[in-house]
Amino acid sequence: MNIEHVRTFVEIANTGNFNRAAENLNVTQSTVSARIRALEDSLGQALFQRHHAGANMTVAGQQFMHYAMTMLLAWQQARQHVSLPAGFRSVLGLGAQVSLWERLIPRWVPWMRSRLPDVALRLEADYSPSMLRQLADGLLDMGVMYNPRQTPGLVVEKLLEERLVLVSTTRSKAPRDWAEGYIFIDWGDDFRAQHGEAYPWMETPALSFGLGVLGLQHMLDNGGAGYFPLRVVRPLIREKKLHRVNKAPTIKRPAYLVYSAEPLEPDTLAVAIDGLKEIVRQETET
Repeated sequence: MNIEHVRTFVEIANTGNFNRAAENLNVTQSTVSARIRALEDSLGQALFQRHHAGANMTVAGQQFMHYAMTMLLAWQQARQHVSLPAGFRSVLGLGAQVSLWERLIPRWVPWMRSRLPDVALRLEADYSPSMLRQLADGLLDMGVMYNPRQTPGLVVEKLLEERLVLVSTTRSKAPRDWAEGYIFIDWGDDFRAQHGEAYPWMETPALSFGLGVLGLQHMLDNGGAGYFPLRVVRPLIREKKLHRVNKAPTIKRPAYLVYSAEPLEPDTLAVAIDGLKEIVRQETET
């Protein structure tokens, strides 16, 4: 199976259009059609339904999509391993939840470089479902995430616990003054459950964000209140740009370390895990 055929399939699936896929891949439309025809012949199934507005995946195409993504990721990883520069013996892949990246990775990278200078690092900022798929497929060696699913062959252990606190751009004069400009940040299932228990009286907020950094920037620019990690807002509280809301409950959000139960290079993985745990320990002591 030709990897360019697989890449073309994914591009059409993402764009929903043969012509647009050809433009993005910098090839002719006839080349795109020929690649998909060859791929469909290999699989013995039609992968797309063509229509005047573009193309939709068939049931077979939808089923093939997961394998196509896995093949592309595996090909990328294989190229990285094969093309390692002189002086490096292996590659270690780490994925981290977007909102945990700043907390851990900038300190973990130099820690690893000082202890295993002959190991190249491949780093990705992603979300739990995508990282779990890559871990299960062997495309990542370890991941740090909030909501892992127990998956055969993967070890899941608690790494740290975020403390989310309610802050406001103004000091509240009454217990619920902050609620009028409240911004809901969706920190995941556990947060939603604890938030519902803490504020059963609250109506659906007029504004919500799926990414904390965007919600925080909006709040600083336009005013309001919301829940954010204490480590993120602590400097803003010191500068009096934000104020903690009195008597508001702190909501805890655990983060987990996920890695293979049977790693290809257990010694390298052990050093990488020790590094993350050491960084968390140092942070806790300060």
